[in-house]
Amino acid sequence: MLTPPAGLTEDALAEALRREWGLAVAALGYRAVGFGSHHWEVTDDGGNRWFVTVDHDADVGRLTASLSVAVDLHAIGRTFAVAPVPTRRGQPLAVLGEFTVTVYPFVDGQSFDWNAFRGPDHRQATLDMIIQLHTAPEIVQRHARVDDFAVPGRGEIEAALKAPGPDCGPYARPAAELLAGHREALAGLLARYDELVLDSHGEPVRAVLTHGEPHSGNTMLTPGGWRLIDWDTVLISPPERDLWLIEPGDGSIFSAYAAATGVLPRPSTIMLYQLRWALTDIAVEVRRFRRPHTGTADDLEGWEILRSVVTRI
Repeated sequence: MLTPPAGLTEDALAEALRREWGLAVAALGYRAVGFGSHHWEVTDDGGNRWFVTVDHDADVGRLTASLSVAVDLHAIGRTFAVAPVPTRRGQPLAVLGEFTVTVYPFVDGQSFDWNAFRGPDHRQATLDMIIQLHTAPEIVQRHARVDDFAVPGRGEIEAALKAPGPDCGPYARPAAELLAGHREALAGLLARYDELVLDSHGEPVRAVLTHGEPHSGNTMLTPGGWRLIDWDTVLISPPERDLWLIEPGDGSIFSAYAAATGVLPRPSTIMLYQLRWALTDIAVEVRRFRRPHTGTADDLEGWEILRSVVTRI
């Protein structure tokens, strides 16, 4: 997120880091990177650097399950997984009121923007990490949840299509008008998604451990090699959940995956996950604008996302 969360002071965060991880904070600076979570770079009194992530109103059980997979992957030698540092109680995160806090070792390296693979080598390196994940020993699945194919926040879209929300901020009315102008297209998208889910139930199960968001923005090139970050969306699901985000459009990644694993990606399942990504983006921002908001930089970014996704469908 572009701005720190309201309701969490840096003093409270520093105290949580001391209490839960034993970190004596010497310096703490907000990092406006990514979109969805809040981030800080922290230096402790020994000069060690840490990367701290804070989520607001997260599903603690789901997030704990996902991050526990990353911890297990790193423990068995899949060091491409940038895993959180467990708390003193051995948990991958700590709960601080309505916030969850996660601590990572600070990773030095080159980072990338969303949808900005730098070329075939970058895509292949990401695919290699995903194959290591999909073929990891069954033990690392012990905490993972199984994909239920639900669209997170779907009810927000359905409610907005029935009636506009309250006039609760500068983007409430524009968002309502945008959705009203695309009501039929959005209803059709939801119906098409449901059809694809039903179709998938008639196919043989090929569930693997998936990351969920292995786009270029979640990769880093470090002196020790490629790393995959942001493990808060892990699920056991079809491999297409990861593969569509790496594929450049010429089928090369799908073919390489099939050659390495013997599993040929299904076009219908690729479409399912493409649609769910778009619907989830819409649901997140619809929720934002049907609740009180003030027009922050994050609200503006959310509006641009909503407008772009809705008009593109």
